[in-house]
Amino acid sequence: MQKLFRWLFIGSDFLTAALSWGIFYYYRKTSIEHELFSFNKTFYYGIFAIPLLWLLFYTFQGTYQDARRLYRLKILSLTSFATIFGSIVLFFVLLIDDDVNTYTNYYRSLLTLTLLHFGLTFSSRLIITSILVARIHSRKDGFKTLLIGGSEKAVAIYQEIEGVEKGGGNQFVGFVNLNGIDKLPENNIPYLGHVDQLEEIIARYGIEEVIIALESTEHERLKNIISRINGENIVIKVLPDMYDILAGSVKLSNIFGVLLMEVNAEVMPYWQRVAKRAFDICFSLFAIVLLIPVYIFLAIGVKLSSPGPILFFQERIGLNGRPFKIIKFRTMYIDAEKAGPQLSSTNDPRITPIGKFMRKARLDEFLQFFNVLKGDMSLVGPRPERQFFINQIKVREPQFLELTKVRPGITSWGQVKYGYAENVDQMIQRMKFDLLYLRNRSIALDIKILMHTVLIIVKAKGK
Repeated sequence: MQKLFRWLFIGSDFLTAALSWGIFYYYRKTSIEHELFSFNKTFYYGIFAIPLLWLLFYTFQGTYQDARRLYRLKILSLTSFATIFGSIVLFFVLLIDDDVNTYTNYYRSLLTLTLLHFGLTFSSRLIITSILVARIHSRKDGFKTLLIGGSEKAVAIYQEIEGVEKGGGNQFVGFVNLNGIDKLPENNIPYLGHVDQLEEIIARYGIEEVIIALESTEHERLKNIISRINGENIVIKVLPDMYDILAGSVKLSNIFGVLLMEVNAEVMPYWQRVAKRAFDICFSLFAIVLLIPVYIFLAIGVKLSSPGPILFFQERIGLNGRPFKIIKFRTMYIDAEKAGPQLSSTNDPRITPIGKFMRKARLDEFLQFFNVLKGDMSLVGPRPERQFFINQIKVREPQFLELTKVRPGITSWGQVKYGYAENVDQMIQRMKFDLLYLRNRSIALDIKILMHTVLIIVKAKGK
């Protein structure tokens, strides 16, 4: 159903954009320019090309990302912003050079285009969204939901969700217990297994939402469960306490639904994520070309400093736990880890003389622009770690795994504030800054981190 509704939105948006442009073109020719209307090449180009530009903008806006989670107020918001912004762009690109008698005709053109496009687009979207909402309210459609818990609280949540007059979209596949029971009292929800099998159950049943029947004050148990599944493409909800409600953590999108808090809500809007990736690619291409003389100088320096290869490749863990090979200029003597994986320290004898300078100025990281182009990394994001150290950290701080929700970065808030970590304790301390970044991601914050990184490079004050 997800693909069906997505294509319904795309098809209706194309048709309404074509229709609104066609009507506007006729109005402009006959009422503003006082010419005879004809089906010429300009008309046909417009009704095919203009809708494609609208679809591209809607995609960039994130309208089609998850069509089943759209609702009427969100559709109104998305359509209003897109129509106003898009109509102004079309006006200045295509209409500003028109020959008109008075400036009033410019305003009439812009207002007519905006109202036509909004009226037709919103009307068709409203019909599709209303059908979708009706299907969800009648429980004909929804999201495969897993309930985690084996207590009276789990029973209460299940009964409350199933008991509301209008469904909120949760179609329970079954429950996973926390307390060793294999049946919820007086309920027919299937038992799928113990929480130790959680990842396997989610994959097997194609779970889309997880509801954890624990109070948000039970921090340790919640933290362990959430950290295990937070990298999955699923929505995680928990019961909020009064502090969560007062702090504004509870997002209300369905007035008929149960009071639940979405703990892994995406803080960066879809358009910013697209813009961030586009900026990563453009900036990396520019940096690679600009830094060619620096690459040559550093390569010569590494080669002369000690025997061994110029480049250093190492496996790191990236987005969604996928391993990749990070590339750096070599800053240590060869066989630096013959005794096993080790973190570097301030006066590490394994670091070459030029390597010390390169690490202070972060010059060894410059080759990672190639990792960014490949899609393994971003300019800004939590620093990628090796699986060896992740295995040690997650035993003490399971939420470390949340950092794999996003692409790792060449630089990060933790790297700027803390620098290189010399042991697992310091890695955990640095993690706090990266988790804070995760909760506050935005393009503005990325730019601020990049500016601080440039200062570290210029001053060679990296740790």
